[in-house]
Amino acid sequence: MMKRDVPVYLITGFLESGKTQFLDFTIHQSYFQIPDKTLLILCEEGEEEYDEESLKKMNTVIEIIEDPEDFNADTLQMLNKKHHPGRVLVEYNPLWSVDKFYQTDMPRYWDLAQHIVTVDASTFQIYMNNMKSLFMEMIRNSDLVIFNCCQDEHPLANFRRSVKVVNSRAEVVFENEEGEIDDIFQDEMPYDMNADIIDIEDIDYGIWYVDMMDNPDRYDGVTVRYKAVMCHSKKFKGVHCPGRFAMVCCDKDMQFLALVCRGEGLERFKDKEWVEIHATVKKESCDAYQGEGPVLYVEHITTTSKPAQEVVSF
Repeated sequence: MMKRDVPVYLITGFLESGKTQFLDFTIHQSYFQIPDKTLLILCEEGEEEYDEESLKKMNTVIEIIEDPEDFNADTLQMLNKKHHPGRVLVEYNPLWSVDKFYQTDMPRYWDLAQHIVTVDASTFQIYMNNMKSLFMEMIRNSDLVIFNCCQDEHPLANFRRSVKVVNSRAEVVFENEEGEIDDIFQDEMPYDMNADIIDIEDIDYGIWYVDMMDNPDRYDGVTVRYKAVMCHSKKFKGVHCPGRFAMVCCDKDMQFLALVCRGEGLERFKDKEWVEIHATVKKESCDAYQGEGPVLYVEHITTTSKPAQEVVSF
């Protein structure tokens, strides 16, 4: 009989961000039950603790790895032979480097199914100010980012953009004491969505880019005017993708926020040349986006001077 894959769920987040509460709640839900054993690997212990007797009833066993040096292929192989799990949950310490987790060889048939990051909204800005590189490392390959402890005064739209500029495919969820928060991003754009031509100010490019990539339906048929650096794709022949650079973490960690453009004469502009683009947005399937996304049909394009602040901020 062919052995089935063992799904591995990586849950990470700073200390007291809600990892344990999230896992404990999930493990006890009826929809999460499987006939085989669940192995829960803890790489840090916070104030919240698991009730091991309660977990046993859920056919879940805990193993603790206290030192980062011990999180390695040999240890994981030993745990696999010891428990023969049908599923693995890893509550990982981000101070050990999430990149190290991805570089660690897992036992045969173990397969990373989902990477989840938990964030305490009340302390998020403090961590961003002091440990931004670690947060960016956590979310770079994440599938789901959960902001809990949200309050009305928190700038949730900014929090969301901080995630999306690094990892546009990640799902971002906000929760308060009553549960998940819906419809928090209406009417927050710094430009007039009803204008005949939406002028995107240099300072607003990042906000516009993230919102348009995330909500292409909202911009389908809209006409825009903006400044960008010309770029001709080397990976996709004949694709023009002007955009702007954004500083994600530091000077050495820059993202190019590119948008696919189509139109006559785009090839005559040089790479890295600043241009002003007047275009109409269409939601279309595009290989460069690996699916549907906003494609800008250029009606007019000219060279222009570079803005005072070349790098995008949020």
